[in-house]
Amino acid sequence: MTADRTGPVVATPYGAVRGRHEHGVAVFRGIPYAAPPFGPRRFRPPVPPEPWDGVRDAGSFGPTAPKPPYSEAFAQYLSDPFVPGDDCLNLNVWTPGPDPGARLPVVVWLHGGALTRGSSAVPVYDGHTFARDGVVLVSVNYRLGVEGYGLFPDAPANPGLRDQLAALRWVHESVGAFGGDPDRITLAGQSAGAISIGALIAAPQAQGLFRRAVLQSGPPEASDRDKVRRMVRRMAARLKVPATAEAFAAVDRDLLLRTQAEVGRLSSPVLGGPAFGIVVDGDLVPRDPLQALVEGDVARGADLLMGWTRDEYRLWLVPGGLLERVDRLGPVAPAGAMARCHCGHEVVRGYRALLPGAGPAELVGQLVTDHLLRRPLHRLADARPGSSYVYEFAWPSQLPDLGACHALELGFVFDSGDLPDSRKLAGEGAPRELADAMHAAWVRFATDGDPGWQPWDATHPVRVFGDGPPHTVHGPRDAELALWTIGTAPVPEPPPPPEGTRARTADLRAAVRRLRRAGGVSGR
Repeated sequence: MTADRTGPVVATPYGAVRGRHEHGVAVFRGIPYAAPPFGPRRFRPPVPPEPWDGVRDAGSFGPTAPKPPYSEAFAQYLSDPFVPGDDCLNLNVWTPGPDPGARLPVVVWLHGGALTRGSSAVPVYDGHTFARDGVVLVSVNYRLGVEGYGLFPDAPANPGLRDQLAALRWVHESVGAFGGDPDRITLAGQSAGAISIGALIAAPQAQGLFRRAVLQSGPPEASDRDKVRRMVRRMAARLKVPATAEAFAAVDRDLLLRTQAEVGRLSSPVLGGPAFGIVVDGDLVPRDPLQALVEGDVARGADLLMGWTRDEYRLWLVPGGLLERVDRLGPVAPAGAMARCHCGHEVVRGYRALLPGAGPAELVGQLVTDHLLRRPLHRLADARPGSSYVYEFAWPSQLPDLGACHALELGFVFDSGDLPDSRKLAGEGAPRELADAMHAAWVRFATDGDPGWQPWDATHPVRVFGDGPPHTVHGPRDAELALWTIGTAPVPEPPPPPEGTRARTADLRAAVRRLRRAGGVSGR
């Protein structure tokens, strides 16, 4: 893009940048907050960028982190732009105007994508609606996959999370020049971005850098170190190199991505298995983030907004026709879910009683969703009553079988439902009123910590965004979640299938293989 010599100019700690006036707000794209993480800096913690002279053009999105593309099955629903280049540790700012005296609330957005995909350039994350409504929106790129979350004996863990911390420090130091208030920063993210937010708000190094947090469809958690190591070792075996950062840094970047994609087909939220994730490292993540937030005093003054979609699992199963295949498996599918969720027969029987019309896919999907998302978020809200707000997004996509699936709420939060990229997941005819209500709630929360409904207490109020006006329901998931307190005995192996189900067992194995070929989940 040709530099616009009339655009707004702002001084950052490393040099001046020139943005654009768009839709009545000022936009700055591709601002580096750290140096390119390649060459001798590959697999290492981020370091500051080299200062520049003059005015740097900030009219276009910067390079995206290396990542494999979505499989064809998921690409029909989700956009994931690729911008080439090494300078991928960059961020974007949308502001009503770069007035240092404005002291406006700030939202720092971390994208989802299973820590292997996604970027700040996804059109659904356009921040002009937040700026239009008086909030400075900052969206961040960070290292992904093995580059950001590989676990090696010769390099620090969690470099991708360290990138996010570096970006947050940049925002805290620099956002005032863009019209933001460094004392009113809200960290927000969806799926893997929300998991990252959970780790950041529990991190000792991040204390004092934010005031509030939004966790959409992702709880604070730490991945099992052995699972992450297995990902690295499987890649190393395919590459025929040692499982060290030094050896991986010498591998061609495209070859590393292809290998990561091949190995990554073996993992998904439904199936479990090895995957990249944030790990306890004794430093930035000194303990499990959920435990730190539930049991400790860390970030006690922070307001929290968190929730889920009603049918999270449908984005995990609908692409490639897997929903129907799981439904045909009968009793074998819930048996596998018991092993995945480490629960006993009592939990499955209870879900069958509470969901009498549910087929195997819905039963499995809700079990896994509660295990991964709703149970930990309930724990977090229970530990922080009075300052936690919980929601459920229940409006169903207009596309077949997706329901209120994972990531569907994003077009409503950003009020970007008119974009073709939002319609890929929502279909045509998304209600304008719902976008107005949900976006306004997020703006209110970033502004003063109150999204507009009752904070969490012993009655478990949940704001439901679905068909019709938003409304509060008390304890809508309590009956299901109560089952886990009496039926969580470990299940080492799934029970043997009933007599005559060998064919269905073969079908299950075939479905698992097909799910893995489809590329697993898109959003966690």
